Amino acid sequence: MSRPKILQEGQSYTFRSYFEMPYETDDILAEFGYSLSTQRLQLPTSSHLVSRLADFKAQLEASLQLVRLSSETARREILVAPILLEVARICHSQLRIEYPLTVNEQLKGKLDYLLRGPRNLLVIEAKNDDLSRGFTQLAVELIALSKFEDQSLLYGAVTLGNIWLFGQLNAPDKMITQDLTLYRAPDDLETLMAILVGIIGLKNESLPA
Repeated sequence: MSRPKILQEGQSYTFRSYFEMPYETDDILAEFGYSLSTQRLQLPTSSHLVSRLADFKAQLEASLQLVRLSSETARREILVAPILLEVARICHSQLRIEYPLTVNEQLKGKLDYLLRGPRNLLVIEAKNDDLSRGFTQLAVELIALSKFEDQSLLYGAVTLGNIWLFGQLNAPDKMITQDLTLYRAPDDLETLMAILVGIIGLKNESLPA
């Protein structure tokens, strides 16, 4: 017996709609012809030391002592945005915030953050309380981006601010892979930053001063 369709013809859906759906991630991705895999990803990492990382980590920890991360806005402003701005500075890349993207009536909305660099682009979806459904929304956003990008692999992450979960889209295989590893900020900041910089890439071999 065939599975009932989730997406109804003639209906309009935003990226946020997929976060709110009660269905499993793999069932939603199947609507777009994609499969879901969960395994430990071999993510790109930068072998360069991140400049000012000790000072940057201390600043994050100081901010956490002053602000309660009780809302999505607080998590974005205190943890997510500062980390992505530092990555953008290191990689000399542009950080897009609330980036609008429309493919069709089933794939449209705004990406919380988009980082495009010399090597890859990275989508970040910031959520307050639900990492699992946040990953579903992220996966759909990656599918939407794949319609425009001439890349076989696209990367993304969903974050609660202090917890980060990465995903990868493999366009030729129509596969979304959810990483098994969770990274914490600021505890795993060195590893997290190495991955973020590794995905985006550097324009030259030397880090900015």
